[in-house]
Amino acid sequence: MTNLRIGLPSKGRLSEQAADLLKQAGLSFRRQSRSLFARVSELAVDLIFLRADDIPVLCAEGAIDMGISGSDLVSETGVTVETRLALDMGKCRLAVCTPINSEITTPTQLDGCRIATSFPQITERYLTQHHAAAHLVTLSGSVEIMIGLGVAHAIVDLVETGSTLAANQLRILDNIGSYETILIQNHERRHAQVADRVVRRLEGVVIAKSYSLLEYNIPRDKLAAAKEIAPGYHSPTVNSLEDPNWCAVEIMVKRGDVIDMMEKLEAIGASAILETQIKNCRL
Repeated sequence: MTNLRIGLPSKGRLSEQAADLLKQAGLSFRRQSRSLFARVSELAVDLIFLRADDIPVLCAEGAIDMGISGSDLVSETGVTVETRLALDMGKCRLAVCTPINSEITTPTQLDGCRIATSFPQITERYLTQHHAAAHLVTLSGSVEIMIGLGVAHAIVDLVETGSTLAANQLRILDNIGSYETILIQNHERRHAQVADRVVRRLEGVVIAKSYSLLEYNIPRDKLAAAKEIAPGYHSPTVNSLEDPNWCAVEIMVKRGDVIDMMEKLEAIGASAILETQIKNCRL
């Protein structure tokens, strides 16, 4: 019986992030230099290192059972796969961009223009929605310089911080969609039990990134007020201290809420307030 096969990007930042995520989830492996295959030690899983834009197609065709790729690439290829988990990394926007001084102010004005992009299928669907017909110049990289070279009137490209646009004197005309790195699976769901274990392990790491463990001491007569401020995931863990008038509390808190909660807890008398990062969890 063959192992579950998971496709990973073979190089680049996404490759490093995917490998780190698997290892944090207890899926350890050793990849030999330039090898296209590796075996996970703990589970019946084989890893196959592929071009990121080939992973959705190969997953849909059944050459691999699961894969880590960008949702933008899944949308671009138009294949039918199942999204099992958003991995909370690689978040970006796909946007239509024009020169800062361009007279184009609406998507319909792209009709008759030349547009450079690495996402021709998504771009074509977008233009159809806006009743615009354009000549698409399909490229694999360096799309942002095509306007300066006189190749295109506009581009459709991924935007993260916007610094590259500013450097090339470009502005966003319209956002087409938001994308991120996802775990996908073939609809046949071969090796279902192993696949579900992989999903659950990765989910534990992804969720943990969003939470912190908050610990503090609080006068017992202020405990009810503290619970109102920070109720925890289900309810707080409360332990007695040697001083019967005080207790120790542990709760899971959304990482983005930690500072605000610490200030509010301190204001009602909490002390020894500590934040600890969570590396893995099951909720």
